[in-house]
Amino acid sequence: MSRIGRSPIPVPDGVKVAISGARVQVQGPKGQLERTFHSDMRIELSDGQLLVRRPTDQRQHRALHGLTRSLLNNMVVGVSQGFERVLEIVGVGYRAEMEGESLRLSLGFSHPVVVDPPEGITFAIEPRRKHITISGIDKEAVGQLAADIRGLRPPEPYKGKGVRYLGEHVRRKAGKAGKA
Repeated sequence: MSRIGRSPIPVPDGVKVAISGARVQVQGPKGQLERTFHSDMRIELSDGQLLVRRPTDQRQHRALHGLTRSLLNNMVVGVSQGFERVLEIVGVGYRAEMEGESLRLSLGFSHPVVVDPPEGITFAIEPRRKHITISGIDKEAVGQLAADIRGLRPPEPYKGKGVRYLGEHVRRKAGKAGKA
């Protein structure tokens, strides 16, 4: 039995869950999320907890069991607390600015890069313009947008310049040894 799939998901106060077959709609103080899961997985709401059950012990059902529970948990946490990722910009002249709702990045290219947020995602910039906070209720969308922004200028191994996640360790290389 899947350890992750077996554990119940507590539904906090103020969060409403509507289950209709394989479609689950979660509504909370921060917004509303809706998702269709695999039709074999049974999702039940009882005593303020969500439970995910699988029909058999087949390999596919075992894999879907933990996945379904994790996705459901992310929906519940997202509408009640939200998710955020923080990116750090390292490099001389590299900076981020807000341009209305959009994010304008100067990353050493000949032109600034403008990133428009998808629906439900917001940007915030620290006053020194070196930290970008990406927040929203959909964990998948927040993580994908953070990865896309990091991918514009990933940290390079010699000087460490680029966009990285806050607290990410970048392996550094020695560089040239020089003439001797």
